[in-house]
Amino acid sequence: MRTSTSDPLPLRLGYGTNGLADLRLDDALALLADLGYDGVGLTLDHMHLDPLAPDLAARTAKLAARLAELGLAVTVETGARYVLDPRRKHGPSLLDPEPEDRGRRVALLLRAVRVAADLGAHAVHCFSGVIPPGTDEDAAWMRLAEALNPVLAAAEASRVALAIEPEPGHLLADLAGFHRLRRLLGDPRPLGLTLDIGHCQCLEPLPPADCVREAAPWLRHVQIEDMRRGVHEHLPFGEGEIDFPSVLAALAAADYRGLTVVELPRHSHAGPRYAEHSLSFLHRAAHTAGVATTARATAGARITTATAASAAPPPSAPTAAAPTETSPPATTRPLAESRPSAATRPLVETSLPATTDAPATSPSATATATEGSTA
Repeated sequence: MRTSTSDPLPLRLGYGTNGLADLRLDDALALLADLGYDGVGLTLDHMHLDPLAPDLAARTAKLAARLAELGLAVTVETGARYVLDPRRKHGPSLLDPEPEDRGRRVALLLRAVRVAADLGAHAVHCFSGVIPPGTDEDAAWMRLAEALNPVLAAAEASRVALAIEPEPGHLLADLAGFHRLRRLLGDPRPLGLTLDIGHCQCLEPLPPADCVREAAPWLRHVQIEDMRRGVHEHLPFGEGEIDFPSVLAALAAADYRGLTVVELPRHSHAGPRYAEHSLSFLHRAAHTAGVATTARATAGARITTATAASAAPPPSAPTAAAPTETSPPATTRPLAESRPSAATRPLVETSLPATTDAPATSPSATATATEGSTA
C-alpha cells in the first residue's frame, strides 16, 4: 500500500498486440513475458482473439489461463481497423446515422466488456468515431451518449472500467471532449479515460506531463509512444519531441494503477525489435525520473533499468506526407472544462502501411483524418 506521496506505486509497462500483428497471439504473449513486460494491450481483431468467431468464451478462458501462466496483466482494446467492416476503417462507429450500424459497434463493446471481465482486465478501451458527413455536432454527441449507455451499464455490472480515448480527428478528440461527454452522461462511475501520451503532444494545449496531472482522477488506461506537435503519427521512442521522464514521473505521482501500454500500430513489420527497444527506452526514462517500474523474474532476456542503456534502437523509418487539419495552439489554459480554440498550425495525419521491413510511404495523399490515423 502506498504510504505517502514520496512513495509512489511502480509503473507497470505493457505492449499493444496491434504492434505485433504478424505474430500469433501466443507467440506475442510469450515474447512480451520473455522481454519482461508486465502486461499487454489486447486488441480484439481477426488475428488476436477474434471477437466475432465461434467459441469466444472458451477461447477467452484459454487465454486467461495463458496470461496467468505468463504473469501478464491485460487491458482490452477495441481499435481494430476492419473487424466489423472490411471496407470502412473503424466502421461502423458509435456515431453512424443508422441505429443498426451503431448497434453493431455497441455489440462489439458489450462483447469486449465480457471478455475483459473473464480475463480480469482492468479496463476496456473505446473511441467515439468521426462525425459522419451531414451530421450536426450536437446530434453526434447525443448519439454517442445514447450508444454508450448500455455499455456503461454492462461495465458497471462487470466491475470493469470503460476508458474512452480522445482520438485526433474524432468527435471526442481531446480532454475537453472527454469532460463534455462526462457531463452529458452525468459523470457515471464506470466511465474513465484512456490517455494517449502522443496525442497529448500532438494537440492538447498543455504538455503531456501536465495532461497526466489534469486527467489523473479519471485515468483508467494509458497508451504511450513518441509524437511531434501537430503531427498525428505514432513514432518509436526517441523519434519525436516528448519529455518522457516528466511523463513517467507524473504517472507515478498520480497513483495510476493500470498498464502503460506502448502503442505502435504501424510497426508490426519489426514488432519484436520495437518491443525490445521500447522497454529499454522506458526503463532508462524511468531511471532518469527516479521512478520505479515493476520488476518481474522471467525465463528469458529481462531488460532492466541497469541494462537498458546498452540496448540500441531499431533503425528509424521514413514518414509519409499527408493532408492537414487544424489543431489547438500550445497555451497555458486549463484542460478540464473548456475546448481550446482552433490553431493556425496544421495537424498532419500520416499513414505508414507496414508491409515490409522498411515501412512504405502512403499510396494516397488524399485520405481523410480517420483513414490517415495511425491508431
